[in-house]
Amino acid sequence: MTPPEAPDRESGRILLLTLGFVTIGLMLVGMVASATAVHLDRKALFDLADVLAAGAADAMPPERLYGAGAGLDVAVVTLTDADVRRSVTEHLEEHPAATAGLDGLRVVEASTPDGRTARVGLAAVSHPPLLRWFTDTFGGGFTVQAVSSARAG
Repeated sequence: MTPPEAPDRESGRILLLTLGFVTIGLMLVGMVASATAVHLDRKALFDLADVLAAGAADAMPPERLYGAGAGLDVAVVTLTDADVRRSVTEHLEEHPAATAGLDGLRVVEASTPDGRTARVGLAAVSHPPLLRWFTDTFGGGFTVQAVSSARAG
């Protein structure tokens, strides 16, 4: 009669190792997907800031351009901070779809440093889709910011 075989001490450990690597792999995929989502929100915010700055650079009322320089050969563009703010506010009110997906959007800056350049700064909160439960527990997401300038021609 043969003696009974001793139990294999390594039995079942490969399953534990595989489970650990699968868990780490899924966590990495979640982190990459979430980082990509934050990056895309930031790019969308930059796109909106570019559109708002370009519109604001052309926001000077025609009366000021043609009325003040009626006797001059060359018209002078003179933007004011109020012109830039008005243009940004009007655009955001007229195009609510442009802010879709940008949670907590706020205008940080709408000004003109030199009377010819419109500078627009925006901020919003990005919520990564796979980690939203985690970010909502610790502050509610990541703040992303964008600043864009456009010069009147």
